Amino acid sequence: MTLITGDLAFIPLGGAGEIGMNLNAYRCDGQYLAIDCGIGFGGNDNPEAEVMTPDPAWLAQRRDKLVGLVITHAHEDHIGAVAHLWPQLRCPVYAGPFAASVLRRKLAEANLLHQVPLHTIPLGGRFQLGPFDLSFIRVTHSVPESQSIAIRTPYGTVLHTGDWKLDPEPLIGEPADLDAFAKLGQEGVLAMVCDSTNAMVEGHSGSEAEVRRNLVPLLRPLKGRVAITCFATNVARVESIALAAKQVGRRVALFGRSLRNAEASARECGYLQNVPPFISEDEADDLPDNELLIICTGSQGEQRSAMAKIAADTHPRISLGEGDTVIFSSRMIPGNEKAVLRMQDELARGGCHVMTAEDHVVHVTGHACRDEIRKLYSLVKPRFAVPVHGEWRHLQEHAALAREMGSTPVLVEDGDMLRLAPLSANEMPDVVEGVPTGRLVVDGERLLPLEGPVLGARRKMLFNGIVVASLAVDGNGRVLGTPKVSAPGLFDHTDHEPEQIAADLARSVTELPANLRAEDDTLREAARAALRKALGRRLRKRPSVEVHLLRV
Repeated sequence: MTLITGDLAFIPLGGAGEIGMNLNAYRCDGQYLAIDCGIGFGGNDNPEAEVMTPDPAWLAQRRDKLVGLVITHAHEDHIGAVAHLWPQLRCPVYAGPFAASVLRRKLAEANLLHQVPLHTIPLGGRFQLGPFDLSFIRVTHSVPESQSIAIRTPYGTVLHTGDWKLDPEPLIGEPADLDAFAKLGQEGVLAMVCDSTNAMVEGHSGSEAEVRRNLVPLLRPLKGRVAITCFATNVARVESIALAAKQVGRRVALFGRSLRNAEASARECGYLQNVPPFISEDEADDLPDNELLIICTGSQGEQRSAMAKIAADTHPRISLGEGDTVIFSSRMIPGNEKAVLRMQDELARGGCHVMTAEDHVVHVTGHACRDEIRKLYSLVKPRFAVPVHGEWRHLQEHAALAREMGSTPVLVEDGDMLRLAPLSANEMPDVVEGVPTGRLVVDGERLLPLEGPVLGARRKMLFNGIVVASLAVDGNGRVLGTPKVSAPGLFDHTDHEPEQIAADLARSVTELPANLRAEDDTLREAARAALRKALGRRLRKRPSVEVHLLRV
């Protein structure tokens, strides 16, 4: 039987065995600490779901022992679900200045700002939450103020890296604090829970400075309007684009709410001081084409983003076409390839010249490659390595690399409870039990289980369609008039099939025994079965079927 006190355990609820939806829990002596709370996207595998979150139910059941939620950085896959899931967790939240600023805006939009106890921790700060003694350690990433967390406990120290790289010229903020990692390694580290995104990529991730140096020569010869799409919170990239635009005689406008929010948070935290205020969307459309550069959201093909609307020529304020250029200053997150390529094709079809990181130096990754991972292991020297933030193949490659560097790897995935301590001299951390995990779909203001009945019905409708029949009967269950059958997505307005199906339905109901027609529920179910049978003969499909019954 698993101990509920007197041990140290790591429990990933999202982000282990997948990229995105990060939600991690640590247990020490019966109290819990959560780290990060992010979203993911439906992608090709879940077309019925646009935005998803991890299911926090297991952790929410223990919220009386949850000492806090700590945020490592302001990317959506680490911070984007806080406003959605906090009402279930109801714990204090801790973040650095930039992440806290971004989060305040998200909480305000969700009308939660005055409910969530949000604490801003200085960069590199140290604070105590229950049995967890926490220290932020500065790293670099494609967002300001990304930080790893050293978690000191009575059983040993765990380093939770978050997303990181070792950028020698980060442009915004300072380089990673290698001295702090080295000192932590000298103290002794029981385990390192580490980002695996680029564990398969040899070499170094590169520097933001490389992108900045390449932008001016890339932009100078371009004619017409120029649009660049990148992640909203990549403040260094936004600054590089703005400075390059100024050098080539273009003014810059931001398109997309998340970009405007990120800009506000960046300026609030003292960044973008060398960048003049951006022009408005209305001003942008009045500028001569050769003087305009827009930065917009939508680098991952998000349906409601500014770039998606521009590609579809449905944006209310700006359009791009023949002679204009669109630059994708980003990489495709696994699962988003189809949406991104479709959007790029729409832009090219409209006459735009499309540039990507495949053929121009317009992006560097925010995640450490193998040389940097080796460097961190050489400094921290963890006894055990726990790869996270990657699909299974990434975790396996990371594990092999950790073993090469002298650490013993332990592979886990969402729902595994990994007992880290106490251990005897030769004992390994062990997965002692599984906890329930899942995915929730953000549906307006609701959270729906991905595998629940609502999304199951939506999935069925997506692939098989839906048929709705309206049927009026008298007190004895005799059909009055002709039923109406609607089948959007299965028939068009010129088809006569719905009329024939309606006639079949009326005939089938008329032939039912009197006792089946006497009670509404029984009659409705019998009509539904008859409708399914009529559809099966004609369509050889199994659409969702609904019958509206009116007894008059």
